Amino acid sequence: MGMTDPISDMLTRIRNAQMVRKDQVDVPVSKIKTRIAEILMEEGYVSKVELVAEGKFPILRLDLKYRKGRPVIEEINRRSRPGRRVYVAKDEIPKVYQGLGIAILSTSKGVVSNRQARKMGVGGELLCTVF
Repeated sequence: MGMTDPISDMLTRIRNAQMVRKDQVDVPVSKIKTRIAEILMEEGYVSKVELVAEGKFPILRLDLKYRKGRPVIEEINRRSRPGRRVYVAKDEIPKVYQGLGIAILSTSKGVVSNRQARKMGVGGELLCTVF
């Protein structure tokens, strides 16, 4: 049986791995999950993202970051899900924790962070928020 929400599965894997202080987490690869992982790396939430082609299916390996023994990602939540999609216009893009966190959006110009979407002047589907 297929997975109904692969993005939610990725975020849950990250959350669970950080709870037990894992250094790395493996996620089945897809284009959108790869882009989300790249945004997390660009924004400083994970230290490294690599595509590992061992075994039958390729996986995405994320190196998690910790500061003073605490995970850098304090909160990672799925906003839009298959049962309830959440769309935002360019002037409704949320600021997560007064700009300390990020939101990840799927726009017509690709998957981008809330800061990039504001610069480009586009709205889209609000995938998740990270703090």
